[in-house]
Amino acid sequence: MRAENAIYHEAILPEHRGNPLIEALPPKLEDDELVVKLSNYPERLVEETTLEAIERLDYLTRLKTLRQPLPLYFDVFRSIEMAIKEGYSAKNPLSPTTMNYLHYSSDNRPDVEPRTGFFKPKGSGITIIGESGVGKTCMLEQVLNCFPDVIEHTYYQNQMLAIPQVVWIKVDCPDDSSVKGLCHRILEQIDQKLGLSPTKPAGTVALLLQQIESKMKSNFLGILVIDEMQNLNLAKAGGADRLLGFLHNLVNNLGIPILFCANPPFDELLSKSFKSARRAESSGYFDVKLMKNDDEWELFVDELWCLQWTNIETPLTPSLNNTLYSLSAGNMDLAVRIYYSAQKAIIGSSNEKITEEVLELGASIAIRATKKLTEEMRKKHAISILKRNRKDGSTGANSHLHEDVSSKEVINTKSKTVTIPGDLTRPHHHEFSEELTELVFAEDLRERILDTNLIQRASQDSEPLENLRALGVLCDDPLEIFS
Repeated sequence: MRAENAIYHEAILPEHRGNPLIEALPPKLEDDELVVKLSNYPERLVEETTLEAIERLDYLTRLKTLRQPLPLYFDVFRSIEMAIKEGYSAKNPLSPTTMNYLHYSSDNRPDVEPRTGFFKPKGSGITIIGESGVGKTCMLEQVLNCFPDVIEHTYYQNQMLAIPQVVWIKVDCPDDSSVKGLCHRILEQIDQKLGLSPTKPAGTVALLLQQIESKMKSNFLGILVIDEMQNLNLAKAGGADRLLGFLHNLVNNLGIPILFCANPPFDELLSKSFKSARRAESSGYFDVKLMKNDDEWELFVDELWCLQWTNIETPLTPSLNNTLYSLSAGNMDLAVRIYYSAQKAIIGSSNEKITEEVLELGASIAIRATKKLTEEMRKKHAISILKRNRKDGSTGANSHLHEDVSSKEVINTKSKTVTIPGDLTRPHHHEFSEELTELVFAEDLRERILDTNLIQRASQDSEPLENLRALGVLCDDPLEIFS
């Protein structure tokens, strides 16, 4: 949690100037500056690959901290930024309108209108829809972390202004869609942001709603983010309507922007149940889908693939890229877990090269619990591709990746034999594993071959197999010979 003392920057729009809530927000960022804020690229040094296997396994945890922003992240950030500013534009704490708003509800305010007019809410809505596991929550966390949680105001333009500003809170929708459950979570989050002792919730729903509204008003909540809104589909009769009615009141009466994050078919439920469904997407509607095997996927995989702590560096090839894409179904989180499990399986073995079979082994380890869901996502994605190809009459080849190049020299460490079915690059007989691995990476392999044109001569013989047997090169009955 980030709590900061207010540092004011002149607002871009003239109508926002003189509003400390807006001028205390972080200054506008260029796209290249935003990339730095949204991304996190873990460090990986060559020296780390020379460590013992038991030590290198610990470094694999860095994979889980990789954050590669995608173009969609920029759009979501800009929408949240503008929604917060729009909501604050009607709540200048130095204005008589805001003082009236803080002290009275819209139903109980006096007839005497402040000289700056009655409060007119400017709350808006943002909706993010996407299948489970496509990275919605991770994206939200990255974007929200670009804003401070709380801004503490003390003085503004030589005037005392001792107010807290809670820029954002994020809560999960209750499983039972109860207003009371959501209010309890909102109360808990606001208190946690402010570092206060937990507030005792009111006994009735009516009093609880007043308590929540008072908390939101007095702490100038910038935006309310509600995740897992698909839980509304599991609600008991009437629960969804009551909860959406409460949220509708927050937008219409308090002017607090709300961001909904959910799995389908929440968008259908919203359009049927929410009185002003357009409010839920007035500041942006984003449909987050599984990644396609295109430039965005390449951008992500290039960063992921650099994080190798095996003692031999395996270059990324089109085949490896396509295998990882197929196994993860274009899901970034699954791709990281597969890559993590694949490296973990072979680090410390006699051959730490990453192959297609190694990635498949990693997938079998990493996604056991989600295998059924992953298969469904892969099937849906394949069907969508087939439909597009039938419509367009064209197919795309993934030709933008680097060509395969030979692996770098292996660094000797304590090793064990790892048998991976289907991987012909690895010895499947323990008794030959060390010798075969030594041959694969031997720099003097040519000098070790006594008869360099043996196979060429055999190809020209009328009975090549017989001649190879006679020379003791071909062994087609090992059980008899070595018995």
